[in-house]
Amino acid sequence: MRADAVRIYFFSFFWRCFLIAIKELQINEEIRAREVRVVTDDGEQLGIMSLSQALAIAVQRNLDLVLIAPQATPPVCKIMDYGKYRFDAQKREKEAKKNQRVIEIKEVQLSLNIDTHDLETKVNHAIRFLKAGNKVKVSIRLRGREMAHPDRGFEIMAQFAELVSEYGVVEKPAKLENRNILMFLAAKTAKDQPKKQQKQEE
Repeated sequence: MRADAVRIYFFSFFWRCFLIAIKELQINEEIRAREVRVVTDDGEQLGIMSLSQALAIAVQRNLDLVLIAPQATPPVCKIMDYGKYRFDAQKREKEAKKNQRVIEIKEVQLSLNIDTHDLETKVNHAIRFLKAGNKVKVSIRLRGREMAHPDRGFEIMAQFAELVSEYGVVEKPAKLENRNILMFLAAKTAKDQPKKQQKQEE
């Protein structure tokens, strides 16, 4: 039971180390602790020893001694190829950034007296935003006497949602907030498509 607890303890430290992959770590002579717990790159635990002993083992293996858990008692050091470790960590970070996708919220403004041509233009803008994977905030500002006819605004919102339905779904239905009617659309994903359509595509 104690061995399992020790393994879980060290795993948590290693995982934290992975998350801060390219953060500068103390290595070799930069380490100031007198006594350290040492593990190898493949997870072997060498136990607690003096810093000089740990450095000697690292030198003997032609590797570096890296302080990965300075807050532990005693601090935990890992024997590894630090240059390769940094290279791999930077490579992972670049891959993560490359795969990271930022979703923006784009706004499309309508009006109660919008004509057919303007509505089509706004629909095309929304479709372009949705195809890019962004969300769309659709708004109608009610001015003066228009506050007496919000139902017309809800009709326009429903029509707009229908016109972009091939590319987006209503994430938040149209709602009156002060003088604004707001609706939020999100890009349609594979799970949003009808099962019949998915089978046809397959």
